[in-house]
Amino acid sequence: MRIHQYESTIIINAALEDDQIEALVTKVKDFIENHGGTIVDLDRWGRKRLAYQINKSKIGYYAVYRFSAPTELISQLERIYRLDEQVVRFLTVKLDKYAIAYLDDAQSRRAQDAAAMVSQAEVVAEPEVSAVEEETLVPEAPEDEKPSAE
Repeated sequence: MRIHQYESTIIINAALEDDQIEALVTKVKDFIENHGGTIVDLDRWGRKRLAYQINKSKIGYYAVYRFSAPTELISQLERIYRLDEQVVRFLTVKLDKYAIAYLDDAQSRRAQDAAAMVSQAEVVAEPEVSAVEEETLVPEAPEDEKPSAE
């Protein structure tokens, strides 16, 4: 039993309620995990406009699964996709070492960008000293140095 890395993208009928879509996404995730696969990443793109109409629909809900699984799982997974009326389209590809390296690099870049945004937000969120507080913080000049009104 060989285990490979795969990416499976599905388009779900966007006319469904949010909880129905979430139930379908969870159903596919559980199916992969229960049949010997491990989910590496689940990316919910949300509702997007389709390039062309599919089944008289102009929008679809996109979900992308990245997982490692035995090769036998793919035929079972695609059978589930075909049988479910709510899955409009699907595509499952086996990732090669270059694609895996690219995805890992992209994920680490996203994590670094997110960390930079958080640290930048912390710097911006520091309280600024108001003008009234500045007046109390500035030491006054001694009496002999003050200009006189002569």
